[in-house]
Amino acid sequence: MTDPADSKRRFTDRVNDYRRARPGYPPELIATLAELVGLTPDWVVADLGSGTGLSTKPFLEHGNTVVGVEPNQAMRKAGEDFLHEYSHFRSQAGASEATGLPDGSVDLVIAAQAFHWFDVPTTRSECLRILREPRWAALIWNVRRTDADDFARGYEGLLERWGTDYMAYRARRIETDELRAFFGKQPEERSMSNRQIFDYEGLRARHMSSSYVPPVGHRDHDPMMDELRGLFAEHAQNGEVRFEYETQLFAARIT
Repeated sequence: MTDPADSKRRFTDRVNDYRRARPGYPPELIATLAELVGLTPDWVVADLGSGTGLSTKPFLEHGNTVVGVEPNQAMRKAGEDFLHEYSHFRSQAGASEATGLPDGSVDLVIAAQAFHWFDVPTTRSECLRILREPRWAALIWNVRRTDADDFARGYEGLLERWGTDYMAYRARRIETDELRAFFGKQPEERSMSNRQIFDYEGLRARHMSSSYVPPVGHRDHDPMMDELRGLFAEHAQNGEVRFEYETQLFAARIT
């Protein structure tokens, strides 16, 4: 299991690139949750591991009151800056295992790009505490399609060669047993398409937003960036490349 303390610190020096270049979520996400769990604008939502606010914004735009729970101070500040115009947003220093929220104070718990860092049994207990009946939860991931095209395959190879702990991260996929352990049963699953289109500077930022990419000053940083530039030059069309994603949604009552 990932060291919880490390998982809460590992994006501190990635905040600017993360905020600039990580993907948002497809427009049909909210409609799909309305179908699956009955989400309406009057629900209070807790976004666990809310980071820079990318996952929080669709719910705020839907009219929900959202509490962004984020343990990393730099990420939390970025989220506060990004979402400052929304009066129904509240930022909370806390973690999935200890949110600091009152008992029975939210209608839906979500975690987007974050659940794989959580301690599942403790997070489950905390969600049961803060959720009102009927205790809905949703887990969301943008999963990069590593075989979408030649560029995607080349980029995956680059990460395999240069990523500091990429292979361990890639192996840390959420299994059915973990989902069942969190929800108490097999959740409903939906899949949506998502994509990003980048010029080189956007690709560089997206690349550097990942915690397993060697940072500036690391011995592997410069040769890795040389390879990234070469990969972009080889595959760019009209000065752009794209990342294709499958947005995965798992939703159910926590029983």
